[in-house]
Amino acid sequence: MLVLAAVFALLQLANVTGRDTPDTKNYLSYALSLRGDGKREAAAATIDYACAGGAAIAARRQSVDVVRFHLPDPSHRVMAECRAREWRNVEARLRAGQTGGHTVPFMPERFMRIFEVRPGYPLFLVPFVTLFGATWGLWLAGVVVTVAGGVLVFLILRTLRAPAPLCLTGQALYLVLPCGTTAMRPMTEGLMLALTLAALWGCALALEDGRVRAGAWLVGGSLAALFTVKHSQALFLGLCLAVAGALVALRRRRRGRAAGRGPAVLAVAGCCGVLGTMLLSRLLHYPAESESLQDLLTHHFARPDRTRAWPEFLHLQVNFWWEWLRRQLWEPLFVAALAAGAWGALARGRRRAFGVFVVAAAGTGILTQAGHPDMGIWGGRLIVLAWLLPVLGVPLLLEPVVRGQVVLPAQEGSDRAHSMR
Repeated sequence: MLVLAAVFALLQLANVTGRDTPDTKNYLSYALSLRGDGKREAAAATIDYACAGGAAIAARRQSVDVVRFHLPDPSHRVMAECRAREWRNVEARLRAGQTGGHTVPFMPERFMRIFEVRPGYPLFLVPFVTLFGATWGLWLAGVVVTVAGGVLVFLILRTLRAPAPLCLTGQALYLVLPCGTTAMRPMTEGLMLALTLAALWGCALALEDGRVRAGAWLVGGSLAALFTVKHSQALFLGLCLAVAGALVALRRRRRGRAAGRGPAVLAVAGCCGVLGTMLLSRLLHYPAESESLQDLLTHHFARPDRTRAWPEFLHLQVNFWWEWLRRQLWEPLFVAALAAGAWGALARGRRRAFGVFVVAAAGTGILTQAGHPDMGIWGGRLIVLAWLLPVLGVPLLLEPVVRGQVVLPAQEGSDRAHSMR
């Protein structure tokens, strides 16, 4: 497990810069503000980081451009243009009085408010950017959170008593599929994936290992941490886990079996997460759903608010999912991976209850994407949580084959020879 994590970390040295997205500036400036930097100091470090990434990408693209590869390195020009553009924007907003909050005003105040209520990820970044600077700090933070997600996949599968080779397979799948790629970006998704996996580990402990109290505390702690990272994900995950627990308990009762403490406790933990998220978000005056809707339909408040926001949103939903389905049928890897993961998670009788929770957690990716039906939001990062289904389900699907062919640590002598045969 540790060797696989180390190999992954070494491979990430190939791309130390150029992973950022436009939202990275907001999280980085928030982290710099938390460590004590002033607005202009945080703006300078953030702009330098973002522009250096853009310059590195421009240089890489030109080096392989069949027409312009022989031209001079554009890094210095791109860097200077980027700095000038970003500073004009920030200075104008600062002069207009947009100086509140922790983030540097790269966008309108209503848009920046969305990031002000997400302190969890910037807090996570503070020690990294303080000790190693913006570039290496963000890279190392990405490596740590991505490796942590892979280790959690390993631990979940071990809790399910899967063979060690399959646990390593799940860890490798997490690192090489879009989960790992997205988690390495300096965005909230890596921490969201790790905390969602921590909650699933709590479900596995409660359902498969008999440690109901420990599992419930792990689920509750993960939901609480998710609230600080992105409260909508805490709401979605709590809701999905509550529904999963209720479905498992209901199915067992309909079959004449005792529901057991595990599903009931996990359902209660999920309900508490939902209620806690809704209550705290109202008490802290977090932006409401209507504000997120206006952000989507006005292109980050660059246009006037929509008067018929919900009908337009529903119309966009229909168009989005038809286009999404068309693209998936054209390149069906994602759909095939989901189907294989669901088969593996739900096929085995003893683990079917946990499989329901895996499907529920993966479903939060669908809900997140449905809340932002925009094809242009940095590829598939919004739906990335759905990839947890093949990451955990495919190794379980392969278990019958592996148990018949791979040597297990507990086997001795003739048992090993029989297993190899």
